[in-house]
Amino acid sequence: MLIKILSIAEIVTAVLITIAILMQAKGAGLGAVFGGEGNVYRTKRGAEKILFYATIVMGVIFAGTAIAFLILQTGSA
Repeated sequence: MLIKILSIAEIVTAVLITIAILMQAKGAGLGAVFGGEGNVYRTKRGAEKILFYATIVMGVIFAGTAIAFLILQTGSA
């Protein structure tokens, strides 16, 4: 039962991370990807900063569920 909950949580977290990353890249054009943007350093403000930190938190949650899933699978074998 716990393995099913962890696998569902992992799938949901993976989808949320994907959405968060795509939302961050939405403002940056293709030229910015290859270094076409003129400014070298800029600070994140407002919703961009919240989205950035949320992506980090979701990544940590995803890694934690993956490790817990691995431990539970090897322990039940």
